[in-house]
Amino acid sequence: MAVLAVIIPLLMLGVVLALGRYEEMVLPPVEETDRPEQAVPVRIR
Repeated sequence: MAVLAVIIPLLMLGVVLALGRYEEMVLPPVEETDRPEQAVPVRIR
């Protein structure tokens, strides 16, 4: 049982890391070109 307590989290970590690498390969990189303009402060009287 102690061996399973060590092996299962390591396997889960490997799966998460592998999915992260797969996601980087499949999805295109996100570009930050669509930035909204900075807000202009408005005085309210």
